[in-house]
Amino acid sequence: MDIIHLLPDTVANQIAAGEVIQRPSSVVKELVENAVDAGATLVEIVVEEAGKSLIQVIDNGCGMSVTDARLAFERHATSKIRQADDLFALRTMGFRGEALPSIAAVAQVELRTRTNDDDLGVCLRIEGGKVRDQQRVTTPRGANFAVRNLFFNIPARRKFLKSNLTEMGAILTEFERLALAHPQVAFRLHRDGTLLHDLPAGTFRQRIAGLFGHRMDKQLVPVATETTAARISGFTGVPESARKGKRAHQFFFANNRYMRHPYFARAVQTVYERLVPEGEQVPFFLRFDVDPATVDVNIHPTKTEIKFQDEPSLWQILQAAVREALGKYGGVPTIDFDTAGMPDIPLFVHSGGSTRATAAPPPHIETDPAYNPFGAAPDDTPDDAYNEPHPFSSQQQENGAGSLQPSVASPDTAPRLFDEAPAVSAQCLQYHGRYIVTSVGSGLMLIDQHRAHQRVLYDRFLRNLQRHKSQSQGLLFPQTLALSPADAAALDELRPALADLGFDLSPAESDGTCQLRGVPAGTEGLDPERLLLGVLNEARSGNEAAADTVSHRLALALARRAALPVGQELTEAEMSALVGELFTGTTPAYAPDGTPAFLLLADEQISRFFD
Repeated sequence: MDIIHLLPDTVANQIAAGEVIQRPSSVVKELVENAVDAGATLVEIVVEEAGKSLIQVIDNGCGMSVTDARLAFERHATSKIRQADDLFALRTMGFRGEALPSIAAVAQVELRTRTNDDDLGVCLRIEGGKVRDQQRVTTPRGANFAVRNLFFNIPARRKFLKSNLTEMGAILTEFERLALAHPQVAFRLHRDGTLLHDLPAGTFRQRIAGLFGHRMDKQLVPVATETTAARISGFTGVPESARKGKRAHQFFFANNRYMRHPYFARAVQTVYERLVPEGEQVPFFLRFDVDPATVDVNIHPTKTEIKFQDEPSLWQILQAAVREALGKYGGVPTIDFDTAGMPDIPLFVHSGGSTRATAAPPPHIETDPAYNPFGAAPDDTPDDAYNEPHPFSSQQQENGAGSLQPSVASPDTAPRLFDEAPAVSAQCLQYHGRYIVTSVGSGLMLIDQHRAHQRVLYDRFLRNLQRHKSQSQGLLFPQTLALSPADAAALDELRPALADLGFDLSPAESDGTCQLRGVPAGTEGLDPERLLLGVLNEARSGNEAAADTVSHRLALALARRAALPVGQELTEAEMSALVGELFTGTTPAYAPDGTPAFLLLADEQISRFFD
């Protein structure tokens, strides 16, 4: 009996859709790329409910005839290539002929299109891969795609879509990549009736400023080099523009196509190794113009991974170009070598009617040995208050000597891990500025101070959000923030939760600016603007494993930025306070992102090392 059979087209299209159309942002990417390939000079994008109910892409490109409009929804029907050799001479964004049939297989699609040579256009309605209606209509030249109810016929896929904030963040990320790749095309983006972006056609630098603001533009230096292997152009940030993690905008483009390339990103990062703090990255916007025959873009369904023929040579060219740009435009701090051997300039003082030279007195620091910054808080201080200048709260009890000691959780609420909590009298030592070493009943415990503090802060911020109760530290001089449209949209949606965390913000103006008047108590010493923008960015991305809700996401983002940095020295009292608060929480064993917060070496393990 034969067991192999051909799959129906509807099933094959849904399989393809699983690779090509992963979320609403995938639809935006495919439709906009088709519009650019059609020669459009203006592309307008409309999304409702973060693309779940509607994604509409309107362009003024060449349009399609009636036959082409119908054929475009067939699998592997494309105008971009005709034979296999054409894959190595691609100048278009699309070429596989899978996007439109994949979209039509999982959504309700309406296409209105007309060519310049036709008086009437065509309106085509497709639902679940099947044509429902086709008729001639009057419509402007170009194409108008309306994609409604994405994954309406695959409830399981629709259920796994994330929150509107996360999905809108993904659409904005895709929009930024497309708009940067094609600065010669004007773009407009509407969200739920609000115009988020209105980008006229212009230069690459104008497009960067239009997307990320003029502040970003002032932090960039141009990069330009041309060799037989490639022409590299664009901009890279000065060291002062470095940001932690996802706040750094980093973009590579190859022949006007966005690409991910960690190998080339490492080449740029090596230039800044001793210029920016560890863990921070600089923004860059770099374009590669190469011979299409030397690259392969057909290695991933999303076409964001590109293989180059001679990557080691391009790595060296890129590194040299970025280094030259920083040196040429003063992006690297200079060292004054001309001071060697120069005479010291004496300090002249006037005393008793005469002037004489004298050496400057050495600085003198006065300290109060009796001062104890870890004194107990008043009895009426709420346990979730965060008023102390030090990052640890005052939940611990004070012993007779005046030092803070860990409090013990009740047996009803304490998990099993509390059986291994450090003893009240346990001494704490710091190792390499990163780990706290202390003894427990069954061995030796090593606690990662950064992760432990993240857990402490995360629990506290989440508790404040749930109680709608948090204290704000007012800024002496309120800061005016110039928000990008993406950040302004996120701020508008997250404003109530941010207020619960302790951010005091004025409503955003029409130009995207707002006043930051206060920050959560306990984050003193952090840059207020970078703190808020970092929280917005992480909350918008929503990629954290523990971030199932906006509250979790905000608490996690703020905890990451306010936590003790790796390498900060702590006194024994500070370490005891941190350890005590960690083990009065509900999940001391893990940081909020799921990574372990401490390691336990049992007595048996230690003994075996010396046997």
